[in-house]
Amino acid sequence: MVHDLYILMITAGVVSLLFKLLKQPVVLGYIVAGILVGPHLFGEKLVDMENVETWGNIGVLFVLFCIGLEFRMKNLFESGKVALIGAATIVVGMMLLGFGVGKFAELDTMNSLFLAAMLCMSSTTIVMKAIDEAGLGKARFVKGATSILIFEDIIAVVLLVLLSSVAVKNSFEGVELLKKVGVLVLTLAVWFVCGILIIPTLLRKVRPYLNDEILIILSLGLCLGMVLTAEEAGFSSALGAFVMGMVLAETLESHRIEHLMAPLKNVFAAIFFVSVGMMINPTSLVEYWPSILIVAVVIIVGMIIFGTLGCWWGGETMKDSMMTGFSFVQIGEFSFIIAALGSKLGVTDPAIYPIIVAASVLTTFLTPYIMKAAVPSYNLLYKHASTRLREKIDRREQEVEQAEQAAATATTDNSNNKADKVRHAVRKTVVTKRLVNLFLKNMSENDQPAAKK
Repeated sequence: MVHDLYILMITAGVVSLLFKLLKQPVVLGYIVAGILVGPHLFGEKLVDMENVETWGNIGVLFVLFCIGLEFRMKNLFESGKVALIGAATIVVGMMLLGFGVGKFAELDTMNSLFLAAMLCMSSTTIVMKAIDEAGLGKARFVKGATSILIFEDIIAVVLLVLLSSVAVKNSFEGVELLKKVGVLVLTLAVWFVCGILIIPTLLRKVRPYLNDEILIILSLGLCLGMVLTAEEAGFSSALGAFVMGMVLAETLESHRIEHLMAPLKNVFAAIFFVSVGMMINPTSLVEYWPSILIVAVVIIVGMIIFGTLGCWWGGETMKDSMMTGFSFVQIGEFSFIIAALGSKLGVTDPAIYPIIVAASVLTTFLTPYIMKAAVPSYNLLYKHASTRLREKIDRREQEVEQAEQAAATATTDNSNNKADKVRHAVRKTVVTKRLVNLFLKNMSENDQPAAKK
């Protein structure tokens, strides 16, 4: 296993460095590294695929845990309308488009459904990295784009659960699916409420004892505990990791945990993307290149259209809407996870996986260039727009600017005050106080012998 890890890390490091020098996303470097060390290119088995798959599965958990850590209720509520309408428009539109493409390609219903799910999720990692590298981190559209990505991540986790259920039973029972969704929502609510009641208060009480080492170990322990809980409840391990990330995101230590997790996330995310690359057979890419191009065009055109419409309907300006849509023109980690799920369960055509990964590589490569075309495309649209549409665009711009000015001059944030009151009430509940005090009492009793010595 150490030999496998060495091969993966050294190859990924060298190739990603080369891609960085070429000013390309390092994710592409990881996938190319996977192709190089995989069993298809040179006909030699440089690494054990089972070991790589194990590391890759761990990588998925840590990536989703860190995505959950980035989930902020406050930010989501501030751009809730844009996030909800934008994410719903993109997911529904792209799923219908993807399902239609599957049926046009004469795939069966199960394959078409999985293909639709693979095409409806933009890559949070790639989008945020592309925005940072373009120097747009503080642009106005980023806040809404981030919220949409968060909603898409939540929808993706739900889709993973539903697709697993459908694939295992190999049937589409509406009542059964609704029941599964209901159980999922109820389970999430119980987990999240219990987590908010206990964990933030517990961390607040033991904060003086939490150095970086203890905090990262405790966070990983909580993450893996929720993973096991999710598996015992019949859900995916990815769901448990994501939920625990969401819970810890509401604690005072969230930014500190996120900072401590960053190196670990980067390492295991690299292993995950390398494992994805190892499953690509270059000869299949040559064989399926027309399908790869079609899927890539569908992703780019669909994301631009539905991303722009969703943000516009959600109240964003036309310029910000187009910048969001033009930045979402790729698929990423969740698409790979869904594709791997279909392959693992044996319900998808083997050709779909390399096509999806190759389309992701192509769209990821094109993302920075397509993003640069957003503003010129907006200028072109505005120039040739009808008088009525131009008036709507100008009026929306004024409305958004007035809303920003009102928010900037506001002296009191009522939502923050309410949130503080709720958290204060939670910390004062009898159950929470007794659980925390019991934990502290046991910890102090364990410390007493050491103190007497």
